[in-house]
Amino acid sequence: MDGVLLFNKPLGWTSHDAVDFIRKVIGQRQVGHAGTLDPLATGLLVMLLGKATKLSQDLSGAVKGYEGSMRLGIETDTLDLEGKVLKTASHEKVTEEEIREAFREWDGSHEQIPPMYSAVKYEGKKLYELARQGVSVVPKSRTVHIQNFQLLRYESPEAYFSLLCSKGTYVRSLCDSVGKRLRCGAVLSSLVRTRSGEFLLSGALDRESIKLKGLAGVAAKITPYEDLLRSTKKSL
Repeated sequence: MDGVLLFNKPLGWTSHDAVDFIRKVIGQRQVGHAGTLDPLATGLLVMLLGKATKLSQDLSGAVKGYEGSMRLGIETDTLDLEGKVLKTASHEKVTEEEIREAFREWDGSHEQIPPMYSAVKYEGKKLYELARQGVSVVPKSRTVHIQNFQLLRYESPEAYFSLLCSKGTYVRSLCDSVGKRLRCGAVLSSLVRTRSGEFLLSGALDRESIKLKGLAGVAAKITPYEDLLRSTKKSL
């Protein structure tokens, strides 16, 4: 099979877990994806099958869309709820307008330093490997573009948001920056990827649907490789 399959990654799965799952379903080794999702995150994972793996770089660079929540009043070493609590602070006086203002400050292009608990490499080693060894380094910053970062609602201590951003943006780091701006701390508490370029979560199959429909059901949902070539205006 050659093309793209949209998969709704479940909570707790790594992106590699998703690749292994699809490999077993379709009986094909050549499977990849267009943009990693952390185990804490759920939602759209663009699975690349067969020849479509050659388009990984093109498709991975697409704008990403998310909906999620951040919890105010806490800081952790991983910048999410799975990490060790480093600090807590009062957040009761934070208002919705202050949160909206903090969000607006991040619109546009910024330099962002990847979190220590990430797969970014530093001198040949992944940052999370160094972090687990107790080694602290300052990785090179990267330019990211934030757009349409909006507060959906605030139910203290949870601030629910929507976000469109460029490839390589760490939403955990963005939440940490917002928390520092609000002077109470914040961590990512949930995250769903809703969009990757032209592909939407609404068109994705989840694990249960794939198990139920089997190979024939998966084949019917694949965007053919030839259509991908036309959309990316590439010839291989």
